Amino acid sequence: MPTLATLAVFIPTMFFISITPGMCMTLAMTLGLKIGLRRTLWMMLGEVFGVAVVAVSAVMGAAAIMLSYPALFTWFKWIGGIYLMYLGCKMYWSGSHLSLNAEADVTLSRFALMSQGFVTAIANPKGWAFMLSILPPFIDTSRSISWQLLALVAVIMLSEFVCMLIYASGGKGLKRLLNRGNNIRWMNAISGTLLIGVGIWLALS
Repeated sequence: MPTLATLAVFIPTMFFISITPGMCMTLAMTLGLKIGLRRTLWMMLGEVFGVAVVAVSAVMGAAAIMLSYPALFTWFKWIGGIYLMYLGCKMYWSGSHLSLNAEADVTLSRFALMSQGFVTAIANPKGWAFMLSILPPFIDTSRSISWQLLALVAVIMLSEFVCMLIYASGGKGLKRLLNRGNNIRWMNAISGTLLIGVGIWLALS
């Protein structure tokens, strides 16, 4: 297990990185705006496990394989980005009716939401860069790496979840504000545009 001193430095560092606006946080806010916090939790589930895979893979050396075969990583980013842009276009061109009950407005399945979060986390190059630069200094090679990695990944997953919860809650609040008037079409346009932006960011970053 990491020492208390290590955790005292790692926890605020990870929280600061997670809370910084990025693809995953923008996606959480967008879905919170469009489908509500409750349904967005499924995307968060996929995202935290995606981040965990990135963290473990970075430490175990899988990132070196990606660097050796950049074309593989590039294709994966483009596939993920195009998928998000497709979902954004569907939101953008959706109708102007939106029930106050977010559950009734959802067309994405739970699996699709989880996949969306997982793909965004896995294909985020900044996520790989962060894990490659942040995790190694916190690993003590003189101690059991497995238990250290388990503890650090748990902190990363919790930090990501809390920060996405903050962003998604903000999106849900904005949704309620827009629902007070005849602004549903604007909300769909904002949601779709943000999601398309995340897809473009993912593909071109």
